[in-house]
Amino acid sequence: MRTVYHAEGIVDAHLVKDALEQAGIPAFINGEYLIGGVGQLPARDFLAVSVPDIYVEDAGPVVREITEMLQAPLAEEPERAPPPLRLKPAPI
Repeated sequence: MRTVYHAEGIVDAHLVKDALEQAGIPAFINGEYLIGGVGQLPARDFLAVSVPDIYVEDAGPVVREITEMLQAPLAEEPERAPPPLRLKPAPI
């Protein structure tokens, strides 16, 4: 087993693992269950995604693509003005 990604948190670890599995590469998250033992302290370098040795080269492009997506800034939508209010007169 070789580590192909060091995760910042459990969410990005699962994103990388799922992307690898979608590409047909078996992937495993190391340290996933150690997070609960740390408590309120920040946990660093516990989480890593690993693949079997024969899949390391195949995993590289997938991991790079996901890493780029995770680091890319979110596209901001232009602010839209709310639609004008159309008030109907109350029936008398």
